[in-house]
Amino acid sequence: MKNILVPIGTSPDAFKTLQYAVDFATEFDAQIYAMEVFSVNMGMGSLANVQEKVAKNSIEQLKEVIQKVDTKGVTVKIATYNGDLIDGIKEIDKELGIDLIVIAPRSNDIREELYLGNTSGRIVKRTNIPALLVPKGTDFRAFKNILTAFSSGILKRKRILTPLMALRNQFNATINLLLVKTPGYSDDDLKIDTALMDASTQLSISENPTTYLGVLEHFQSQHPDLLCVFRRKRGFFKALWEKNTVLKSEFYAPTPVLVLCVKKD
Repeated sequence: MKNILVPIGTSPDAFKTLQYAVDFATEFDAQIYAMEVFSVNMGMGSLANVQEKVAKNSIEQLKEVIQKVDTKGVTVKIATYNGDLIDGIKEIDKELGIDLIVIAPRSNDIREELYLGNTSGRIVKRTNIPALLVPKGTDFRAFKNILTAFSSGILKRKRILTPLMALRNQFNATINLLLVKTPGYSDDDLKIDTALMDASTQLSISENPTTYLGVLEHFQSQHPDLLCVFRRKRGFFKALWEKNTVLKSEFYAPTPVLVLCVKKD
């Protein structure tokens, strides 16, 4: 886990997410890329230098955010992109190879009824990069108890577990599995991949209408400091496939959430 991307939104608390990412990066000797996107229509006629001016302004804004952070010797580089946020992330990933995106669940959205805002939701839904969702105001601490919840134990590719294994090894963490039987589950869903089983200490099985409700049932008893889920259309954030936001009534976690997915070759 060497390259960590932190998209910087318009929230005045953006530096707190960046600070969390820096503190996290110190554990892996990783470097941070603070990212800002802007949109300049190149058909603006005589204003040929508009993009250059806007890019310069974006860089200055990023520098102001970085100045609020104790970098602790971690390299924090600046990345800007003219265009759509998702396209920008994909371009940066193609060029650098991003191992993890660290974002707040609501980076720009101020609607309190949302757990996952539109911007963060689009990132989770439309990129194939593992994401760490960090609630605002959360201070970094080593993950010791990781609850990994899912409704199907089938893993199409073993490397989806790479970030989870990195956390387990770095922090000597305990991984507890929670298999939630949701309506319409098949016998194959109950088969748990051997790599996942081998990495875990305990397996619990619950039967609930949604994976989230299964997590609620076990959250208080297990007291995890990290919740790990898989990004699937029929899975934890299935509401994301209908829209880019997730209501707190559909899901809420007071702890960081690691969303696993497989990067395309």
